[in-house]
Order: sequence, then structure tokens, then C-alpha cells
Amino acid sequence: MTIAGLADRLGMSKASVSYALNGQPGVSEPTRARVLALAAELGWYASSSARALSQSRSDAVGIVLGRSPEEVGSESFYMNVLAGIESELSDHDMNLMLRMVTPERTPGPRRDLAVYRRWAGERRVDGVIVFDHISDDPRPQVLAGLRLPHVLVGAAEDAGSAPFGANTTVNQGRDAATVVEALHRLGHRHIAHISGPLALTHEAARSAGVLAHAGRLGMTVVFSASDYTADDGGKATIAVVAGVAPGSPEFPTAIVYGNDLMAIGGLQSLKRLGFSVPGQVSILSWDDSILCKLSSPTVAALARNTMELGRCSAALLLDTLAGHQSANVAMPAGVLKSRESLAEAAWKRP
Repeated sequence: MTIAGLADRLGMSKASVSYALNGQPGVSEPTRARVLALAAELGWYASSSARALSQSRSDAVGIVLGRSPEEVGSESFYMNVLAGIESELSDHDMNLMLRMVTPERTPGPRRDLAVYRRWAGERRVDGVIVFDHISDDPRPQVLAGLRLPHVLVGAAEDAGSAPFGANTTVNQGRDAATVVEALHRLGHRHIAHISGPLALTHEAARSAGVLAHAGRLGMTVVFSASDYTADDGGKATIAVVAGVAPGSPEFPTAIVYGNDLMAIGGLQSLKRLGFSVPGQVSILSWDDSILCKLSSPTVAALARNTMELGRCSAALLLDTLAGHQSANVAMPAGVLKSRESLAEAAWKRP
């Protein structure tokens, strides 16, 4: 069934039927209702390719992740943010194009930039959502040069927007204060922070925030970077407690992890080493998930509405695509969920 066929059945012009189907002015509401009713009865749908040609739009949003499918599938953060993005896009009848590229291990052309250039050249997407912002990130300027609207997910509050860009922002310093102050109230004075890769701007900001607030409260911190996996989180945990006697000033009475997987990996390593959680070491995850709630003991976490982060990022991009001058959107502070893994420090220090 075509528009011409609908017009013949209804005794209308093709133009009137087209206006009615596309929600354009030029027809009365009763006429629009007749057209839509017949289209629904006959199972008629607009040709997306034809509409894209006529409107110079693809009705699609793109995401390129520099991670393996296994990494994305195992991290609750990505799954929740992607779910939020998809829920917002589906409400506006927009499609999501997701591409995962293997992270570069050696210097050379970035694979994600090649994808963006191809998408822009082929007009495959109307805009993109960008994850994992790094220091001196080339993507915003490349996307601006391609005139491709984009949104950075979870950027720093002071991160400027490139042309055609906007950000959803997270105040990592404020969240760091929530975590450090909670540990201080429980008597912890020497802690460890096992972060994700410090090349990521949000991880660098978290570490800086932890150090600043710990220093303000007279606490000391030992740092170790990991790669967000449970295995590497376990190895980093061993590194910060190995060879240090419990009760000594160098022994961390609490460990803060950059995500839930690292926290679970760290918990398992502490058990294998014979340490009691939270009897000797408290642990806390910067991301909350079902893993934290089902582990034994349950793991304290900083609950952030990551699905809402995805929804707001998609809404901000759609607002930009609609031609509005979009301002950055600040996300709410995280809320500490105190669970069995968090307790008073075993060895109180001044």
C-alpha cells in the first residue's frame, strides 16, 4: 500500500494524505483522523529511507564504545546508561546505532574516529553520544569539524562544550566528599582508593577529590589504578595490603573501588588472604548494582541513577538536534548505601 493507494481509497489528493500522515499542517483534524485510521487498518508504515532522503535526517543516534563486547556486557554502568538512552530514544521513535571497537594498544589512527567520519559522510546518524572522556580527547573537535551534534556523558562540571556539543556533567568532587566523610565518621584514617584507568577524566577527578577531602580531614590515602575488571580489582587489592601488618599505620582500614566489579574482585581477594570484611577492612564501591546487594557480605556503594544519566544524555542530544541552544545538564549527587561491608575502623587512630 502506498500514499497514492490511500489517497484513492479516501478520495483525497496525495498531498493531503501526506500532510496527515506526517503530522503537518494543511488538513483538518477530522481528515487527519480518517487518514490515520485507514493507514492503521491496512498496516501502512512510512518508508524510513524515503523520509530520510526528503528530510535529510536518518532518525538515528550513534554510540562508539572503545571496549570489547564482554566488558560492556559485564559492567552494570554501561548496561544501565544504554538502557536509559534507549528508553528516551524509543519515546521519540529514534533508532540507536551501537558500534564497539577494540581499544588501541599501540599508537596509530583511532578506530572510533574512523567510524565517526564514515557515519557523517554516509549520513548514517544525526548525532552521537560520547562515553569515556579522556584528557586532550580528540573526539569533540573531530565531531565539531564534521558538524555532527554530540553529547559527552558524565563530563566534568567545568568541561566546556565544543561547537555542536553539550554535556551531562557529574560533580566528582562532591561525590568524593560523600565517600571520604562517611569513612572519616567511622574512624577510618588511612584508606586505599582503587580507581579505574586514570587517563579517563572522571577517574582523575575522583582521585583528586578523594585526596583533597582526605587531606582536609587529616586522613591519608594510597592509590592504585585498575581496569574495571574483577580480576584486576583483586590484583590491585593484593598490592595495597600485601606485606602490611594489620593494625600498622600503613594498613588501609577501608578500600574504595571505582566500580562494582572491582569491589567484588577485591572482596574475594581479601577473603583468600584471610582478612575479615568488615572486621579488618571495610570496602565500598563507587557504583551500585545487583552484585553489591547479593554478595556476602553485601557491599556498601555510592548509588547513582545511571539509567537517568543515559536518559538525560539522550534527551539533551535530541534537544540539540531540534535546533535548540542546549546548556549542559548537571546530574544529582550520589547517595551512599551503607551495607554489611562498611563498619567502624578496627584500629582507631587520632
